[in-house]
Amino acid sequence: MSRNSTALVTGGGRGIGRAICQELAASGVDIVIADIDAESMAETADLVESIGQEAHPIETDLADFDSVRDCVDQAYATCGEIDILVNNAGIAGPTAPCEEVTPEEWDTTLDVNLRGVFYMCREVLPIMKEAGYGRIVNIASVTGKRPLVNRTPYATAKMGVIGFTRTLAAEVGRHDINVNAVCPGSVDGPRIQRVFERQAETSGESVEEIENAVKDESARGELVDGAEVANTVRYLCSPDSRQITGQDINVSAGKVMY
Repeated sequence: MSRNSTALVTGGGRGIGRAICQELAASGVDIVIADIDAESMAETADLVESIGQEAHPIETDLADFDSVRDCVDQAYATCGEIDILVNNAGIAGPTAPCEEVTPEEWDTTLDVNLRGVFYMCREVLPIMKEAGYGRIVNIASVTGKRPLVNRTPYATAKMGVIGFTRTLAAEVGRHDINVNAVCPGSVDGPRIQRVFERQAETSGESVEEIENAVKDESARGELVDGAEVANTVRYLCSPDSRQITGQDINVSAGKVMY
């Protein structure tokens, strides 16, 4: 990563994605924001530009291959390069026992959380190979390494992201393209609160009890700050991480240590 680099960040409109956009922009990187929510993208773009970097919001549906291809084509035509790809976009999917998950819920969760990662990498890799350089960071989850009861679609997708990351890293390393995954634990914010609410409805426990139980699972007894995930992404895109590829790095307050 160098000043005047360009990063394409999916799901950059809010949450971890917005924190990643701001962190990379603070390092001198121009940002292409790919998200389905135009309003939140515009807010992130304003934040990036306030830091002094260019922001290019592109409305994108990651479950739609044509939409992804158009996003990458537009980003490349506008910026002339895509040095960094951060596949951050994701959805929580249903909270329900496997037999109550509908085929539509299953497909939607995997389409966004796994198929979208493949689509983006497929379209960006030729650009990186032509340049002889690239850094790809896929946002997985500690749920990609351990069970999460009543979340089978989400767990399956995140485990798939880790397998995809390792295999792609082996394919493209000789092109000076590194591919890594970051595995956050429970990240504080509105999204995890919605998950706690759904879990409370299923279990009969209170939201506070659910949240405290999640915190107790970690060595530090706390939720993760999205900015800490963004810091790790920035490091993986920096020259200091040149020999780190094919890894799945936890940012989980010690919830998972493998």
